[in-house]
Amino acid sequence: MSRSLLFSYSLIALACANQAHAQTANAEQDSTLTLGTVDIKASATGPMPARSVFSSVDILGASLVQDQHVDYSWELFSRAPGVQVTQFKQGTDAGRFSFRGFNGEGRINAVKLLIDGIPSNDNAGGMPFLDAVFPLDIEAVEIVRGTNDPRHGLNNIAGNANVLTRSGGNGGRASLTLGSFGTKEVQIAKGIESGNWSQNYMLAYRDSDGYREHADAKKLALSGKWFYTSDDSRWRAGLTARYYRNKALESGYLTYEQAMNAPRSSPAYASADRGERETGQLGLHLDGELSDTLSWSSKVYANQYENQRWVRFSAAGVQQERYNDEQQRGALTTLTWRPKVDWAHEFTLEGGLDAQWQDNVGQRYRTTERVRTSQFRDWDFDLNTQGAYLQAVIRPVPQLKIVPAIRVDHVDGNFADRLAGTMAATHDYGLIKQPKISVAYALNSQASVYGNWGRTFQIGSGIDAYRTQARNLKPSINDGWEAGVKFSPAPWLDGRVAYWEQRASGEVARVLGVDGLPDAGGLGNVGKTLRKGYDIQLNARPAAGTTAWVAYSHQVARITAPDPSAPATQGKEIENVPHYLVSAGVDYQASEQLKLSGWVNAQGDYYLERTNALGRIGKYALLNLGATYRVSPSMDVNLQVKNITNRKYVYAWYDSGSSGYSPGDGRAFYASLGVKF
Repeated sequence: MSRSLLFSYSLIALACANQAHAQTANAEQDSTLTLGTVDIKASATGPMPARSVFSSVDILGASLVQDQHVDYSWELFSRAPGVQVTQFKQGTDAGRFSFRGFNGEGRINAVKLLIDGIPSNDNAGGMPFLDAVFPLDIEAVEIVRGTNDPRHGLNNIAGNANVLTRSGGNGGRASLTLGSFGTKEVQIAKGIESGNWSQNYMLAYRDSDGYREHADAKKLALSGKWFYTSDDSRWRAGLTARYYRNKALESGYLTYEQAMNAPRSSPAYASADRGERETGQLGLHLDGELSDTLSWSSKVYANQYENQRWVRFSAAGVQQERYNDEQQRGALTTLTWRPKVDWAHEFTLEGGLDAQWQDNVGQRYRTTERVRTSQFRDWDFDLNTQGAYLQAVIRPVPQLKIVPAIRVDHVDGNFADRLAGTMAATHDYGLIKQPKISVAYALNSQASVYGNWGRTFQIGSGIDAYRTQARNLKPSINDGWEAGVKFSPAPWLDGRVAYWEQRASGEVARVLGVDGLPDAGGLGNVGKTLRKGYDIQLNARPAAGTTAWVAYSHQVARITAPDPSAPATQGKEIENVPHYLVSAGVDYQASEQLKLSGWVNAQGDYYLERTNALGRIGKYALLNLGATYRVSPSMDVNLQVKNITNRKYVYAWYDSGSSGYSPGDGRAFYASLGVKF
């Protein structure tokens, strides 16, 4: 194992030394579950890993994601337990993932996204930077669900996800894919390591006509990593860079009847809809051991996101041009102390600071066939966040671990409406204090119980974070708790069962205003809410060469005290939140050369609006099959059939009397040639 690999994945090293170790030997110590293979050595240095959170932590290994054929990388999260994938399938704005009873609509984006530890949400909490990471570049995905992780502030409402990409090594991999809907894709990843220096490069290109008419998309992604590790492996410094471009047509939304009877069609009103998106990320990393007991980790970064979209949501609506240009600069630093003490079996203390400075432009125009006719939005605003946290791991006796933590965030900035000629500062949110605590107790070597309580916060995005009216708004406080048991009754079986709740003191949601022109943006006050549910997960290795997993999550999101202007929503469910999510699969090594795979994704129906008057929709269950044949030690062929039963399913939205339906992909075939070099 190289020095680069050891350093690069210190955030998850303790959580997944390898699949077998993480799933058996550590069953009594944490609540983490691992799917797929993650070949990373354990380390007792660096920042505290997510395993110390004692929440629903899941790690997806490279073997589970690298051979997947997807249009966008957020689709990979459909293989993760308890994760909802919302598929718009509309050009560059194609979808996102969410969990813990929050939907992926964009009204509330409740998941903090990181790529190699770099914050990667846009101002609204969306995830455009994830599109730049193709499957072959992913080494692991770490998902933390819940409110008790103190490492992150803004956007960490329901938890976070960290995508870790290849680092170090001298290996190379390439894949060439051809498939349904005119899909052509190439991915090339190469590592170069010599002495103290390591380099990693990734090139990916995907061209597809799309399942529906007028859904062509061309995507290009480039990335590089350059790192230097000291002779004694105590210090490591490096630069990471990532670029992505997507030019895509939009197929438009259909009526329900059209979606069922002609799912591949595109309405005539959407013939001029399309979009262009570019993202870029630069990061400087410095990690080191100040002493045998003191570790330091720091990052500074710059993110750039530009999106130009022409969209018409219905035949009765007007085409809009939506332009966003966002620049982010940020820094994170963490100091971790692991002294040897006489009064406890283990003691670790960690503190962290982070800050981000955003400069954003948001413009909207009425257009006809992409020609501007008038402007109705011209926003220029900056948003600055500063955060600090302190957490400890205390193990007074071998069976018990206690993790108290506190986080404090501060938000400021200014907003200018250049059309109206007005300016405003952010709401006076004050210091946002978020106490947290986690406890785990090992009943024996096969089972442990854990519980946690934590607080996170939500503020508005765009204009909603600023005091444009006389009333000052406070952040919506989310208090959540979870109790669960992780068990491994046999070397070949492990699992986790958990119950959780999350309450919001004053939830707000973006008013998307799809056809309501002119669109001023703004908040919709949802009110007090309660989300609750339970998760059941099982991983099994019943025989040599066979692995299987199943995960079932039940969730309900309900309004307990509505906004006074919407009394009909009292006790009703929040829109676009299905009652259940299912992920299951099996891998079978039929011979030394042949591996067979099958996996299922399913979700329940959801309401389209908050009075629950329009019934439910959105239920589906999709079966996928795959086979990989190793032609030689350096070459394999992979075949996949997705949605093998050709199940019809839709994503649906409703807004101010308008609704739209976007069909999901039908049966698709893909063939890939993979090469190691």
